[in-house]
Amino acid sequence: MTVIDTPDVSLDSNVGSHGEPTTNNPEVLAWVAEVAELTEPDYIHWCDGSQEEWQALTEELVATGTLIPLNKDLRPGSFLARSHPGDVARVEDRTFICTENEAEAGPTNNWRAPADMHATLKPLFRGSMRGRTMYVVPFSMGPVGGPITQVGIQLTDSPYAVLNMRIMTRMGQAAMDYITPGIEWVRTVHSVGMPLVNDNGDVIDDVEWPCNDEKYICQFPDTLEVWSFGSGYGGNALLSKKCFALRIASVMARNNGWLAEHMLLLKLTNPVGKTFHIAAAFPSACGKTNLAMLRPTIPGWKVETIGDDIAWLRPGPDGRLRAINPEAGFFGVAPGTGYSTNPVAMDSIWGNTIFTNVALTDDGDVWWEGMTDTPPSHLIDWQGNDWTPDADRPAAHPNSRFTVPITQCPTVANEWFESDGVPLDAILFGGRRATNIPLVSESLSWNHGVFIGASVSSEKTAAQEGTVGELRRDPFAMLPFCGYNMADYWSHWLSIGETLGEHAPKVFQVNWFRKGDDGRFLWPGFGENSRVLDWIIRRVDGEVTGRELAVGTVPADGELNLDGIHVPAADLEELFEVDPELWAAECDLTEEYFAQFGANMPEALNEQLAALRTRLTAV
Repeated sequence: MTVIDTPDVSLDSNVGSHGEPTTNNPEVLAWVAEVAELTEPDYIHWCDGSQEEWQALTEELVATGTLIPLNKDLRPGSFLARSHPGDVARVEDRTFICTENEAEAGPTNNWRAPADMHATLKPLFRGSMRGRTMYVVPFSMGPVGGPITQVGIQLTDSPYAVLNMRIMTRMGQAAMDYITPGIEWVRTVHSVGMPLVNDNGDVIDDVEWPCNDEKYICQFPDTLEVWSFGSGYGGNALLSKKCFALRIASVMARNNGWLAEHMLLLKLTNPVGKTFHIAAAFPSACGKTNLAMLRPTIPGWKVETIGDDIAWLRPGPDGRLRAINPEAGFFGVAPGTGYSTNPVAMDSIWGNTIFTNVALTDDGDVWWEGMTDTPPSHLIDWQGNDWTPDADRPAAHPNSRFTVPITQCPTVANEWFESDGVPLDAILFGGRRATNIPLVSESLSWNHGVFIGASVSSEKTAAQEGTVGELRRDPFAMLPFCGYNMADYWSHWLSIGETLGEHAPKVFQVNWFRKGDDGRFLWPGFGENSRVLDWIIRRVDGEVTGRELAVGTVPADGELNLDGIHVPAADLEELFEVDPELWAAECDLTEEYFAQFGANMPEALNEQLAALRTRLTAV
């Protein structure tokens, strides 16, 4: 199929650049033509990211029933989408790292050889876009042309994905203009896997949420490609996000001396006006979004949001580690988000938001569990059925989402717009631990900090598969997202520390979730976590000395600012208790975990484990 204009199109011919290429880059033109020949779309639309294009696409999806417009008075410019019940989340068991050598992918990734995977994918993609439009979506991760920025193009037959990509990336003509011959760029291809014309030429009726039972999300790091088939949801379809910004970018970062991380970014300003910047990695359900949009409870402190999910870190010309948020929006989990837990997020989604798989109120607004203390008396649930509070099912899917521009966040920092990134003063790691891990501790060195990140874990709850209390490992919160061998990833972190030397940010571990013997949380959490950040920053600034324990440096007596709250002395003591026997058992589990990486395991981390054992015996 050739790339030509077509007069009979689903979008007005004067919208965007439908049919006419918006670049003369021969690499782009040849690639688009090659994918079009394979997938056989009826039309090709070259996206420019304009408001006119947004308007045309939303009108088209409202007409087909994919989008439901919300009440303009309550939620202006916003829409609700309901996915197929079988297409509601990332599918990690269908996510593959495709490298020539299986050891390159490592034991924590699903691996397939590139040739084998292409042999599987090609028949699936052949004709997969018949009857549909293929959208050419150029996007920039970070400000166009910035020193940490990377660019890519997604080809997709999902207008829903196009709309979300416009929110989540800097999508449009500026990105396409930057992709000139010789520029490194990432090629991503996505199809929902439901052609509207079959092999016999028969027309198939479309559905509100097209998808396919067979799904593949495949990363090819050696060729900087992503191929995703069968799903229209989230990170399976928005290939800029986990696929590019973490799995592919982590390999790009390893090869070029930087880091692509599953981290939030914050700007902190202390009461005397001095600013600091931190990055933090947290596994799911560990308070990451709440911290990214924290409202401090300590007078005089200001917290501003730079990013809530992904950060790219690169040593700058001054020798310090600088960071950007490569994304342009929030793809947030709705359930549990409310004014009592995350008022900043709630203030961000006032309008211009796409909600997916939440409930619909009778007055045309949205609702989900945790949004308000009392649910409405009647809703239409995420599958389009009537719902009342006595129903035995949730109104919103547990993984329901909102997609909103970061510029609508009332606490967004001006630094989000800067291309050079911000210098990092501290890096935080955290998990959900009822035992062992102190409220906050500083690592004893960069290598010890990498050891902490490599051994991050959360305790499983009754809602998760496995034994309650069993440790669920998620090193650096990157377990599903590292595009190569995790042990080699740890080695790369160690080498970055050697590069940074004395300019390296300090590394801390935090744990908001420690519980007493009676099962209650010992720390109030939420906005009060600003008191932990206060100590971290004063530690970075040399204002407090701390006290050294076997697991790191923790606040000395009186150093944690508790003005205005009451934490019983016994609870405070327990928040920092280090039980040598329990920790020795944890060391055994860590040794067992490290053993799976075999010869790739960096010796420096084995040395850190041995040193921890020695310190514990000296307690």
